[in-house]
Amino acid sequence: MTTVGRFLNREVLLACRRLEREASMNQTEGRNSFSKLSKKRLLDLFYFQIRNIWRVDGLYFLGIEKEFGTSAASKIDAECWKAMGTLEACQLKEILHTKEWSVPKVMEALGLTSWALDQRNKKVQVQKDHALFRVVACNTQLTRIRKGLTEFPCRPVREGYLKAFVQELNPSVTVTCNICPPGAHSENAWCEWKFSKST
Repeated sequence: MTTVGRFLNREVLLACRRLEREASMNQTEGRNSFSKLSKKRLLDLFYFQIRNIWRVDGLYFLGIEKEFGTSAASKIDAECWKAMGTLEACQLKEILHTKEWSVPKVMEALGLTSWALDQRNKKVQVQKDHALFRVVACNTQLTRIRKGLTEFPCRPVREGYLKAFVQELNPSVTVTCNICPPGAHSENAWCEWKFSKST
């Protein structure tokens, strides 16, 4: 494990502990400000913040890529998103108060993450013991192509994120990559992930 990975693992554990403590703290001032806004304005602000997460992700990735190359940027990105998977799962456990994390419940939680919410063109199929999550048109990859950049090999990044997310909720659910760059993909599937209950 790299120095960055060890640092992120320690930070993730500390952040999870902080989240648990902060979940019970009163956030009156912020909540009062938001309570005065219309539902439409709240949703606009919510998605604005989600897109800001992705803007920061894209900007730091491009900066590292320009300075040190795609391989280094992808490696650091993978470590950051793996930490994010654990952090988001920790916080969603606090928010959703779910006791049993079946495949449908895991997919419900995944649908509330910054990654899934920003996938504007996706298909999700959920059954009792398995589910598929397919990104039909990937905003990140399409933006790179528009800027004259190559597709980047995002499988290690997304796989680490999804496995960390699921591991935190239910270790008996496995994540399998069906399609993801650098592997071949079709025009209507940039990546596809299968979630299965281990027997």
